[in-house]
Amino acid sequence: MDFVTLFGIYVAVVLTCIALVCRYSGQQHTPFSRVYSTLSEIVSPWIPQCIQNIFYRSMHRLFHQRNRFFIYLHLILEAAVYGEFSYEIFGFCLEMDTTLFNVCLPYFFLAIKSYIFYLCCSKDPGTLTKENHAVQLKVYQYDDKLFQEGIVCQTCQLVKPARSKHCSVCDRCVQRFDHHCVWVNNCIGAQNTRFFLLYLLSVCAMAGDIALLTADMLFHTVLRSGIMHAHYVGQQQPVGPLFVIQHLFMTFPRIVFMLGFVVFVFFLVAGRCGSVVWAANAIRSCRGALDKRMHYSTSDTSCCSNSFKQIVVS
Repeated sequence: MDFVTLFGIYVAVVLTCIALVCRYSGQQHTPFSRVYSTLSEIVSPWIPQCIQNIFYRSMHRLFHQRNRFFIYLHLILEAAVYGEFSYEIFGFCLEMDTTLFNVCLPYFFLAIKSYIFYLCCSKDPGTLTKENHAVQLKVYQYDDKLFQEGIVCQTCQLVKPARSKHCSVCDRCVQRFDHHCVWVNNCIGAQNTRFFLLYLLSVCAMAGDIALLTADMLFHTVLRSGIMHAHYVGQQQPVGPLFVIQHLFMTFPRIVFMLGFVVFVFFLVAGRCGSVVWAANAIRSCRGALDKRMHYSTSDTSCCSNSFKQIVVS
């Protein structure tokens, strides 16, 4: 298999993953789940039951119980990216007369992200207890549509306040519950949503800055080498873009794959942040429309506003 085919497969896989993750992020029924279910039905009869039990217990432990596996994985991937950036890209950027501020900016984002990441992991998301239950019942109004009054959590034995939900992973009810994030090993609720959004923005800024510096480093490497003006041996035909890409892959394989990874992370996180911005704009549009249509009842207005607020924190 030649290089062009391998490169085409690599680009296709990266772009497909970015498109699928951005398209189906946060949805329960996705092509991934359908493919997984189909493969399970085909492969299960051929796998011993003991191995299946080990696999199911492992998956349950990873995704349905609190554990620090994804925190450690997060730190390992982060250390690998910054190790490669510090080892090969940092010095080259200084040689290209890149300002020290621009080169050190990723480390600044790393410090901010690490602090916010710690807050996301350690901050209480808004756990409902007997002590604060009476106060939380008055925070949001019931709309009798999405949020019914008088529903009791069968596990916590507490009346559910509006916009609260019981997390099966943490085994607790959380005020303004959004989701349980395995990457921070914590629920995302009323008390730490702001930190989670700042965490997403800091990761997006960090990945985008590293991607720009890495792409700039590869671009200047090509310009300095003069490879764009080179010719094939014994021919007058100049080399093309595919030859330049092949040269970069062969010369800087780790840097090129790291660039693909941080670009993937950037689009993944930026897509998540973009959905929040879209929902916030939808709230403003909804409120403006409701102000002009005064014949809407108060209950309908409250329902619409609460529905869109639910989208913002999801």
